[in-house]
Order: sequence, then C-alpha cells, then structure tokens
Amino acid sequence: MKKYILEISVFICGAVVMVFELVGSRVLGPFFGTSIFVWTSLIGIILGSLSLGYYFGGKIADKNPSFSNLSLIVFLSAIFIGLTVLIKEPLLLILQNSSLNIKTGSVLASLILFLPTSVLLGMVSPYSAKLKINSLDTSGSTIGTLYALSTAGSIFGTFLAGFYLIPQFGTNKMLLILVFVLIIVSILIYSKRNLIGKVFVLIFVLASWISFNQFNSLSEKNGFIDVDTTYNRILISEHKDIKTDRIVRVMGINNENHSSMFLDSDELVNEYSKYFHLAKYFNPNFKKSLVFGGAGYSYPKDYLLKYPDATIDVVEIDSKITELAKKYFNLKENPRLTIYHEDGRVYLNKTLARLVGKEKYDVIFGDAFGSRYSIPYQLTTKEAVQKKYDILNENGVVVLNLISSIEGESGKFLRAEYATYKNIFPHVYVFPVGENNNGEEVQNIILIALKTKDLPAQAGKQIFSSNDPELNKYLQRVWKKEIKIDVPILTDDFAPVDYYIDKVI
Repeated sequence: MKKYILEISVFICGAVVMVFELVGSRVLGPFFGTSIFVWTSLIGIILGSLSLGYYFGGKIADKNPSFSNLSLIVFLSAIFIGLTVLIKEPLLLILQNSSLNIKTGSVLASLILFLPTSVLLGMVSPYSAKLKINSLDTSGSTIGTLYALSTAGSIFGTFLAGFYLIPQFGTNKMLLILVFVLIIVSILIYSKRNLIGKVFVLIFVLASWISFNQFNSLSEKNGFIDVDTTYNRILISEHKDIKTDRIVRVMGINNENHSSMFLDSDELVNEYSKYFHLAKYFNPNFKKSLVFGGAGYSYPKDYLLKYPDATIDVVEIDSKITELAKKYFNLKENPRLTIYHEDGRVYLNKTLARLVGKEKYDVIFGDAFGSRYSIPYQLTTKEAVQKKYDILNENGVVVLNLISSIEGESGKFLRAEYATYKNIFPHVYVFPVGENNNGEEVQNIILIALKTKDLPAQAGKQIFSSNDPELNKYLQRVWKKEIKIDVPILTDDFAPVDYYIDKVI
C-alpha cells in the first residue's frame, strides 16, 4: 500500500473536494437559498481556491518536497473543515442579518468557509507529482496519471455524496466524516509528524459525532428535527403562536417556513394558504385539483376536509418531505389524494399524456419554493403556463402564491409573472395578502388566472363579492390599480427569476 500511497491520497483528496463542495451547498442553503447566485459563488470560489492551491503547491514542492510536508498539508485541510463545523452557523447568521445582498453575502461566506480548505486540497496533486517523479523521461505520464486519479476521485465523490452520503448523514456529520478521512490519509502518508495531534483530533471528531447523535436525539424529543434529504435541508420545530396562544409545528425547508400546523387541529395557520379557497368563488363546481408543492401538506389536508366530493393530486419533488409530513404533520393516506414525487415541470410535460381518457383539472394551485431565495424558474415560464392552461377544463383556475411586491424594483418578479400569465390566460388578478394599498410592500401575493371567458358579475371592473364572509374578505383584497407590463415575459430561454428575487430581498 505504501508504494501507491500518493495515488491513493490524490484520489481521496479529489473525492473530498467535490463532497465538500456539495455539502457547501447545504451549509449555505438555509441562509442564502440554493439559487444560481449561491451556486455561482460556491463553484467560483472553490475553483479559484483550487487554482491557488495548484500554483502554491507546485512552488512549495520545488523547494523542499517531503512526505512529512504533504502529510501536514492534508492534516491542515482536515483542521480547516473542522473549523467550518464550528463557525458556520454564527458566521452565516451574521451575514444573513447584515445589509449584504445574496450575491455579496454568499461570495463572502464561501471565501471564509471554503477557501482555506480548497487551497490546501488543491496543493495535494502538484506536491504529490513532485514526490512521484523519478525521471524527466516519465514526468508527463506521472503527472497525467495523478491528475487523472484526482479527477476520477472527484467524479466518485460527486456521485457518492449526491446519491448517498448527504441524504444519509446530513451536513454536520458529513463534514466530520471528511475530517476523519483526511486525518487517516495524513497518517498514512507520514505517521511520525504530529501523530499525537492527529490522534487527538481523531478523538475529538469521534466525540463530536457522539455529541451530535445525542443532541439530535434530545432535540427530536423536544420537537426539533434537522434532516438532510436529496433535495433540501429540513428543519422541523415547535413554538407558541402569539395570536392564538396555541402550539404550532413548523416545517422549514432551507430555513424558510414552508408549512405550519396547529398541534390540536388541521386548521390552516399561514394566512396566504387560506386565500387558496378563492378557487371556490371562481370555479364553484370544481371536482379535481392539482397542487405544486407539498411540504407539510397543510392545504391538501384542509382541502380534503372542506371538499369531500373533490379529489386532489399533489406534486412534491422530495419524497422524504412526504415521509416527514406523514410522521410529523398528520398526513394520512386518502383515496382522494394522489401524490407524485417528481419535478413540477416534468409532471407538466407528461400530464397531457397522463390525462388521455381522464378528466382535466378544474384548479391548479402553485406553492412550490426551494426557499424564499430560490424559486423553481421552470414553473414560471410561458411554456409552463401554457401547459397549465392546456390541462385545465374550460372553467379552469390557477391560484398561485408568490412573494414579491407589485411596484418598484422589488416588484419585477410579480410583474414578469403577471405578464407571462396574461400572455396565455384571458383574465389575471392579484390579491395582496398583507398590504393592498402600498404597491412596494414585499409580501405574499396570490395570483389568480382564469381560463373562462365568462366572468362573475362586475369582474371586468375588478369588483368581487360573495355571500361567504370568509371569501368576501379575501375578495376585497384584490389589487385594483394598474399593473405595468414593463418587464419581458418569462420563457424557458429567458427567465432571470433569481435576479428578480434578489431585488425582492
């Protein structure tokens, strides 16, 4: 094994780089979302750091190459990953609560958390190449072999982390595993240097692992769950609702409240979700509905209770979320509820074929978010809206939850989505959930698009009324001012949703 220790080290360090990068997305996600800005920052900083590592690794190797120094480089990379575990939460809280925008905040966070480790890991390949070269006649093949092994390790680490490790172990434990692996590699390269320190760190890692297990068990008993899935980091917690003095259980996806439930009933908690019942006003005889976004399944549960003659299909990309909803949010099997675990756009692409010989939908509800900072753009475009239109019956309705303002820079996303729906649907209305006089207020906004050409009385003047007091209250929130069409419609080719959301934040 000693004969191939450099090859093994390069392969493992290559794998660690990619695992570290993928775990990094889960580190940043709860605080900055998973938008293209965050991935750009993360990938850019790590690639830049690796480049620095290649440069300095080669420089240092030319001066005094030794297995002892290579062992130290790998050991230091383990130490910096360990420091990441310790400082990431307070650092990211500070950056999140600062006045920095997502782009600046995610770049700064990536620099502090991921640059030192990535530079050190980048030094491993050129330093190993220097130690491995025995003759100039074979230097090219030696260097090529080592870099090929590093890349192969990166590929292996990518698939291992994405398909198994992160969903299995979560963020903190995954970082501890990387620390453990790198220290073992460091010992294998050269066991004599800093052996006591390495053993001490190994003991600390094992103690931290045990502590995390005990902390997670204790937290779960107190109603707090922290789970990594294939797609998201899920936090479930409980608190007392100020308005009602009742205990509320909350599902946070990437640190955003996606679903809430009173422990003593299935009554809706989040105000915006109550507006989904406006579907009953615009299409009173609906029988079949579709929801994009399940989370804690708060609205689907309420729907099944309130509309005993109707069915509902839910498209939730993350099957683990559905498992958690069944365990912690009182979601039960129901013959009127069908759940599809796939991307919403994929579902739309396949739905017309699925509906051959079946009834189309009467209502489509949209509530799919990765976080407030991350919206699945593929569901916002003209092509997606056209597919929604096509799978609706003649009197079909779309009820869509958005977070935006209506006017100003922070309203560009709403206006782009409004223009996109207006391009397909004959009638589109917006209902601000919070403030309906101030167009620059960022809030939940319910967008309603009607396929029908026969509107309720006075709808042309945007005046709605209902004998149902609850519905009437929501109807009075309709936005009556003009919504300017001053941004392009969203298309699969051009959908700067992340840019618009950055303006919202």
